[in-house]
Amino acid sequence: MERTCGCGTLRKSDAGKKETVIGWVNKRRNFGALVFMDLRDRSGLLQVVFNEDLSEQVKDVRNEYILQVTGTVNVRKDSNPNMPTGDVELQAESVNIVNTAETAPIDISDNSSSSEDTRLKYRYLDLRRPVLQKNLMMRHRICMIARQYLDENGFVEVETPILARSTPEGARDYLVPSRIYNGRFWALPQSPQIFKQLLMIAGMEKYFQIARCFRDEDLRADRQPEFTQIDIEMSFGDEETIFATVEGLMKRIFKGVKNIDLEDHFIRIPWHECMRRFGSDKPDLRFGNEIVNLNDIFAGTGFKVFSDCLGEGGEIDGLHFEDAADKYSRKGLDALQEFIRHGFKAKALAYLKMKDGTLSGSIAKVLSDDEKQALIDRFDLKDNSLLLVVADKPLVAETSLGALRVRLAHELNRIPEGENYKFLWVTEFPMFEWSEEENRWVAAHHPFTAPKEEDVDKLFSDPEHVSSRAYDLVLNGYELLSGSIRIHDQALQEKVFEAIGLSMEEAKKKFGFFLDAFRYGTPPHGGVGIGLERLTMVLAGTDNIRDVVAFPTTNSSMDLMSESPNEVDQAQLDILGIEIAGKNK
Repeated sequence: MERTCGCGTLRKSDAGKKETVIGWVNKRRNFGALVFMDLRDRSGLLQVVFNEDLSEQVKDVRNEYILQVTGTVNVRKDSNPNMPTGDVELQAESVNIVNTAETAPIDISDNSSSSEDTRLKYRYLDLRRPVLQKNLMMRHRICMIARQYLDENGFVEVETPILARSTPEGARDYLVPSRIYNGRFWALPQSPQIFKQLLMIAGMEKYFQIARCFRDEDLRADRQPEFTQIDIEMSFGDEETIFATVEGLMKRIFKGVKNIDLEDHFIRIPWHECMRRFGSDKPDLRFGNEIVNLNDIFAGTGFKVFSDCLGEGGEIDGLHFEDAADKYSRKGLDALQEFIRHGFKAKALAYLKMKDGTLSGSIAKVLSDDEKQALIDRFDLKDNSLLLVVADKPLVAETSLGALRVRLAHELNRIPEGENYKFLWVTEFPMFEWSEEENRWVAAHHPFTAPKEEDVDKLFSDPEHVSSRAYDLVLNGYELLSGSIRIHDQALQEKVFEAIGLSMEEAKKKFGFFLDAFRYGTPPHGGVGIGLERLTMVLAGTDNIRDVVAFPTTNSSMDLMSESPNEVDQAQLDILGIEIAGKNK
């Protein structure tokens, strides 16, 4: 079975050539003695014309039949500008029906009308859609560029174990029972974190891996239980070294995939400033509308809600959108109120609208003229301006307005269309976060993240205000990577364990082999894990991570195609020494 070219490769310059193509029937049209079919393969679509001599042979051919057609390339009388091959057609001279096909249970087109669950059940058919094939080819291209770039920069690709010891890294582990050692388990890696640090101790200096990772956590549109990251670790460098390496990689990827030249250096904003300005540690910088603190304006306010908030250590923040007041009725504003109350536990959302130079709204009557004028000046309010205000605990006020910032930008179509990519390094994340469940400080990133040198003295006296040397790279509101400079000093590592209430005895039980390695000369090192699916998702222009994964799961972690996870035979459970106590239907 041979072909001379792909269906989507022929152009005007090929006119007059005899070619053989093989593809799936994408569409059939009958015009009396002539039959027109669009043949599809991975390279694209091609119109094929069957004359009266061949029409009898193809009379029963339907969509998704596979045909081998030999013929002459002709220039079309009426070109189709929507197809790359729209200037030409193949005049069939012989045809071979390679295989037949039943009627497909889904609509195989880029604008498929089939539900996502149905498409996931028949994913092998869904993947015939050109848009998904392009996404997978883009993913492949990203990996090839990354490998070449990292190789050129002295990195060595090393595979790390998939079956490993369970270590706490934030999410729940997927466990694998051992047949040989009943009652013992491996864990699938949440990341190669410990192994890549061990490779630094081993003297590899520069490591990378296109690594599979597994996390048993609740899913969402941009997350899957198993995913891939471009994992990078390097010795004898600092944040500047790592940032330069990653920025160079992103420039190479965007040039190679999109032919886009990125800026020389990405913006950097410390975490605290990021939260204050955008209410998020992964802000979308394609639009403005930053959060503005209003504590000074209401320092002496007579409005009790605001004065009580400030007196209890809270803050008052505002968010302004121009030409938006008429877009939100009372019902629409009530919906925003419910959004921040239920999603972010904010007490209330106040609003003001500007019309004919006058402010009206839920708090207009309780504000003084001076306060109103100060707000007009602070935000440069004009007619049809909408101002949203939240008075609450600092983190609640910031995050709730940050979520509203994104929601309104989408609802008001304020996000620029087209290929507009805004990168941001978010730096100096908090070292610890308080766990209500465990009633203690826990590592915000992982316990091997280094604190800022100037904050080491606050590990025990003021853990809330210890900043770490952790960083994220954000693109258009998505976290593309997370990383940090690691602790390489054993004494400091012990202090960090103590600060999160982990004794050395407990630490050795959880990380014993890793801590032992620290005793033999650990180099300064750090690294990142770049989310391959999220990067591909942004480049592909989709907000659904399943569009860039060959065989994804649903939001409930089900693979509808293979119907997994599924039950196993009792004999298998007996061999593993496992008894099922209860079943979730």
